Amino acid sequence: MMLAASAYAQQPPPQFPEMTFFVTSVGGPQGANYGGLEGADRHCQTLAAKAGAGAKTWRAYLSTQAVGGATAVNARDRIGKGPWVNAKGVQIATSVDDLHSPNNKIAAETVVAETGRLIPSRLYTVNQHDILTGTQANGTAFPPDKDMTCGNWTKSGEGNAMVGHSDRMGLRDDEASKSWNTSHPSRACDAASLVATGGAGLLYCFAAN
Repeated sequence: MMLAASAYAQQPPPQFPEMTFFVTSVGGPQGANYGGLEGADRHCQTLAAKAGAGAKTWRAYLSTQAVGGATAVNARDRIGKGPWVNAKGVQIATSVDDLHSPNNKIAAETVVAETGRLIPSRLYTVNQHDILTGTQANGTAFPPDKDMTCGNWTKSGEGNAMVGHSDRMGLRDDEASKSWNTSHPSRACDAASLVATGGAGLLYCFAAN
């Protein structure tokens, strides 16, 4: 019996070399603090590599704001040209404009982690549909007057980050609740606060090449 258990433990994770879009199966250890865009991209890259898609250049769908001398970065400008498909081979969007239009195919049944598993939606006991974006509906950064990026992804305490609903569902039947990239600000930037409002500090990851 022991042999079977150890053989099972050695099984490699499922491989999806053709995948060009996923939601991270896990968040970072410090809530919204990924150590900036570089750390967030590394998180995407590491998870993609485990799934056999590490040959591509992966980017987190995150914006940063023009605060403290930093230049604003728009999430839409970081992710390549598309098209993008999930681990199941379903096309999410054909282009950047398509992704930011009502035509994109991000929904509860198409939002799949790099492992091939669905991200728990509002219909599950543990809801993880809040995905960190720090981004406006058109894919651009927020103006610098109000923190919407947890200090450009460096804070894990006080602060806020804009999140989107990966399942396109919310408490109300309004645009924000149905938005995949700009639904509401997080309660704070620590992991517990992200979990409390229906998330887990997860990211959208896109292959940029």
